[in-house]
Amino acid sequence: MRILLNGDAVDFEAATLADFVEMQEFDPDIVATAVNGEFVPRLERAEMLLADGDQVEVFSPRQGG
Repeated sequence: MRILLNGDAVDFEAATLADFVEMQEFDPDIVATAVNGEFVPRLERAEMLLADGDQVEVFSPRQGG
């Protein structure tokens, strides 16, 4: 299956957003996620099934102002 991760095509085997975040080695406790433009809270990632062609955004917090 192929999705777009932050605009780049990625092939993957994960079924859920939680699995995908872990497989991509993001820290699930500090990143924010969105699928197809919709924010997905951390506690709902395990329920979010991914499909071929989905657009996933993963954001890390920033320091400063």
